Amino acid sequence: MPSMIRSRSQAVTGSCFLWVFFAGVAAAQQPAADRANLAGYGLTKLDVASGDWPQLGGTSLRNNAPEGRNIPARFTVPDDYDPTVQPHNVKWSVPIGSTTYGAPVVAGGRVFVGTNNGARHVARFSNRVDLSCLIAFDASDGKFLWQHSTPKHSKGRLHDWPMEGNHSVPLVDGNRLWYVTNLAEIVCLDVEGFADGENDGPFKEEEVAAAGEADVVWKFNLIEKLGVHPHERSTCSFTCAEEVLLVNTGNGVDNSEIHLPAPEAPSFMALDRRTAKVLWTDNSPGGNVLYAQRSSPAFAVLGGKPQMIVGGGDGRLYSFDPRGDGRGKPRLWWKFDANPKTTKLLHFGRGTRNEVFAAPVIFDGKVYCSTGTDPVFGTGDGVLWCVDPTKRFDGGDVSAELVVDADGNPAPLPRGKPVHESPGLRAIPNPQSAVNWRYQSWKQPDGKPAPLEQTMHRSCSPVVAADGLVYVPDFGGILHCVDARTGTPYWTHDVFAAACGWSYGPLLVDGKLFVPAEDKMLVFAHGKTKQLLAENEIGNSSSTAPIVAGNILYFATQTHLYAIGPAGH
Repeated sequence: MPSMIRSRSQAVTGSCFLWVFFAGVAAAQQPAADRANLAGYGLTKLDVASGDWPQLGGTSLRNNAPEGRNIPARFTVPDDYDPTVQPHNVKWSVPIGSTTYGAPVVAGGRVFVGTNNGARHVARFSNRVDLSCLIAFDASDGKFLWQHSTPKHSKGRLHDWPMEGNHSVPLVDGNRLWYVTNLAEIVCLDVEGFADGENDGPFKEEEVAAAGEADVVWKFNLIEKLGVHPHERSTCSFTCAEEVLLVNTGNGVDNSEIHLPAPEAPSFMALDRRTAKVLWTDNSPGGNVLYAQRSSPAFAVLGGKPQMIVGGGDGRLYSFDPRGDGRGKPRLWWKFDANPKTTKLLHFGRGTRNEVFAAPVIFDGKVYCSTGTDPVFGTGDGVLWCVDPTKRFDGGDVSAELVVDADGNPAPLPRGKPVHESPGLRAIPNPQSAVNWRYQSWKQPDGKPAPLEQTMHRSCSPVVAADGLVYVPDFGGILHCVDARTGTPYWTHDVFAAACGWSYGPLLVDGKLFVPAEDKMLVFAHGKTKQLLAENEIGNSSSTAPIVAGNILYFATQTHLYAIGPAGH
């Protein structure tokens, strides 16, 4: 079984590069208090309608907090096994597959979601044919439009897991869409498929060029062209900075869970999203990748610098200039170690050192990220960080602590070892630390360890933030609400579902927090005091982020995609 189941403006180089400062199309979906912040973030303006949600988190800030009104806290979805169940507040629903991990996005009147071939939308494939799929539906009624189908990788579990649906959340801009397939191919698609009667290129080798099929514009194979070794699957959800596509390649260990076959392969890169030309690559994590790299990049202009911020498989956050250095090389602004120096790597998740799997979230000028690893390794210690991305821009280390040798000179910490088990090395406070705060557990008056429900565990989920509050779920099934400025905890809730910590994150909209918790959708009131508004049965496990676009709530379970209308619909 796959590990996710086994666990509970067109220049691109030099000084001609343009950054668009705006509070328009994508920003219009954000709550009013956040729209003012977005205006200064230098986001890239996408060709989408007001109310669309065209990428993971809606914008390159990755904060899943759209504008919405009268979004129902309570709804009843159809029950395939009980026809007497009366749906309530459901605009439409449609079967999509049998294992679904891709969160939906909505743009141009279409919903796009990654899944597998379990629902057999394309007649030429039996539902017994194992495919990874990206499917497009009409946003108004759920009508099937087209499907991009890729076979399983010939090397099997080394790069791809049987029956695993596609994880990548696409980026949509105008009539183009970008995502990464299970074959580690970055593909650019025409959002119309072949409905426009054209085969857009330069790629013209589609097996079938007809209605219901995807129209591929170009492909870029990370394995063949760059020697990348994805662990079990490729998962990156792209964003862009103008015409630069920002990519985490997914380079990781082999099936031994220990050996890193391609330490020299790039971990991060930038492509021209029109032509697939490589602009720069970077392998900063190198041989220090602990397990895999699955964080998706965020982008904003912060401290006057355009910053691609992404988590690495070595447990660090990295900030790069999306333009590179202008000569085909990367330009690193800063790096941050999200693991305390006392953490230790033990194989199969038995240690305390983690990767940064979640997409970092930019909110109110700060960067928020949690630490985690593959959910197959189970609950373990995690940290939620708030980092100042403007501390320094010389490529330096802004971690809480630095490792030095006996003479006080900076020294590398061996892969996976804690500093106290590394002879001749010690940790010292970093005078250039960018840490605003870190949250691990509630302080106990007697000094004893905090109970499970007051402890931060591993998480793969991006945070969601608004009005001075940050929410994050973890592998222990605990939802945390903390102060965005200080990290002071306000409340936690045990949702009794580990899956809430490895989704693409909660949704905060219309004064409500929507949290997928396996076969339920929990809804809380947004605020410093915990108030559970509803527990909605959703028929199957959900491991993806719910979203709101055009005032409609969309979410996917393993098997179905739902559109939930405003209350009274």
